[in-house]
Amino acid sequence: MTGKRGIRFITGGSAGFFQFSSVAGIKAAGVVLSALMATAIVLMSTQMGYAQSSSSPPSADSSLLQSIIKDAKQSAGQDYTLTDHKLHEKLAGMDYQQYRAIRFRPEQSLWKETSPYDVQLFHPGFLYDKPVTIYTVGDDNEVTRLPFSAEKFRYDKGAQQFAGLTNEKNGYAGFRLHYPINRDDYRDEFVVFLGASYFRLVGQDQVYGLSARGLALNTGSPEGEEFPHFTAFWLKQPDEEGPVTVYARLESESVTGAYRFVITPGQDTTVDVKSWLFAREDVEKLGIAPFTSMYLYGENSATRPDDYRPEVHDSDGVLMHTHAGERIWRPLTNPANLQITSLSDTAPQGFGMLQRDLNWQSYLDSEALYHQRPGLWVTPEAGFDKGRLELVEIPTDSETHDNIVAYWVPASPMQAGDERYFAYQLKTVNGAELDTSVAQVVRTRHGSTVLPGEEATDESAKRRFTVDFSAPDTAAALTDATLVAEAANASVSETRVFAVNGGKEWRATFLVTPKSDKPVDMRVHIASAGKRLSEVWNYVYQPK
Repeated sequence: MTGKRGIRFITGGSAGFFQFSSVAGIKAAGVVLSALMATAIVLMSTQMGYAQSSSSPPSADSSLLQSIIKDAKQSAGQDYTLTDHKLHEKLAGMDYQQYRAIRFRPEQSLWKETSPYDVQLFHPGFLYDKPVTIYTVGDDNEVTRLPFSAEKFRYDKGAQQFAGLTNEKNGYAGFRLHYPINRDDYRDEFVVFLGASYFRLVGQDQVYGLSARGLALNTGSPEGEEFPHFTAFWLKQPDEEGPVTVYARLESESVTGAYRFVITPGQDTTVDVKSWLFAREDVEKLGIAPFTSMYLYGENSATRPDDYRPEVHDSDGVLMHTHAGERIWRPLTNPANLQITSLSDTAPQGFGMLQRDLNWQSYLDSEALYHQRPGLWVTPEAGFDKGRLELVEIPTDSETHDNIVAYWVPASPMQAGDERYFAYQLKTVNGAELDTSVAQVVRTRHGSTVLPGEEATDESAKRRFTVDFSAPDTAAALTDATLVAEAANASVSETRVFAVNGGKEWRATFLVTPKSDKPVDMRVHIASAGKRLSEVWNYVYQPK
């Protein structure tokens, strides 16, 4: 990237409103965008409790986990080193097509004969040039290192030359788990750990979309993002139909960590995550429970590519359920410039990144199947005290690039020598299935107030917004309902709310007149007699 670009950072503020500042230059955009693009290539209603304090982490549930935590703590006091397992340079230099030609042999799956689960492994090489060490843990808690074996892989045409370049010390790139979540006679892949600290989940009738991560560090900072790596995994074979327990070690220049994942496949696949983090250096921004996704264009995009598909995205919004019970929906965008926004709260009840629109007609993509992409929901358990949910949106012109990141940032910075404990449940969700007690946003559209064929006037700067909400099952008449609308850097007029689609939806419509070329931050909800009938729609509009 060359030349100058304007980069807008939106930080702080109370839940749902942002403060704006502007930074000139390309350093942050260039580093973050290139790193996330590379990572994109690498990656192939319950009751929600309040967060607990992180001051007293629980004791580890096994001597093995205790030793992993101890090792992470000791490593934080030492210089950062990361072994490449003596990986041959030709393996690291292979291209995408060559890597695709190396396939795991299903008959070599771990646990295949003794469990309803299968474990399959990934070959090191290509972008996966930092292999991990994998151990298995038996019923007797005996730990066995899994040496690399070329016999577990098939080297098809274009990859035969790599078969003799490996040895048992090379390690693996990662692993995936299989279990019959869709039908009894087939074991579906439902979770994969591959690349840096990334992992992906699916539930019943879903396909891979957004990714979760173990940790995000300094995302969006001018100095560039730091990508922690899982360096070792311990796979504990489950009892019969029980969940799978995975322990992991994490390393980076600034932070070390020990993780416990308890993974339960099903209609909604869940992962109970516990993490013990130790700071090797001061950390500018600690990102907990991160998501990474893609948003190219959608119903709220003013411009879009010449493409037959109406929408292209893995996720369409971020939802936050605050401590006070307010539910805030923030539709995603593909901005012209790097944009970082945040929602502040203390002890949120939950947050997530969702794909609410699951209609085939919205995408018409028979290969990517965007209408079957899951959302991910975080229910905090420990460590989520005062802080903010930060959302990073990066400009992109391709659906192969992940350009959306979200994570929780604790208000208290992490200094060298500090220890932190976090616990949360991560769950796959379908669309808007989290809560139907209030009206939920189902559609966001905006357009010019100048009709086609009319000449532009001084009114051209105005923008017409329509936000459609699904009427809740207990919906009352909208006779006395009002639209509560607020905006920073703009005035709002002609507010209306009325039923549409045979009363199944409520439409909020209003005009926005920007006061300048600064971003317009809006909050809108439907109320009646002082009672909120809908979630809060929160949106940042960039005037042209």
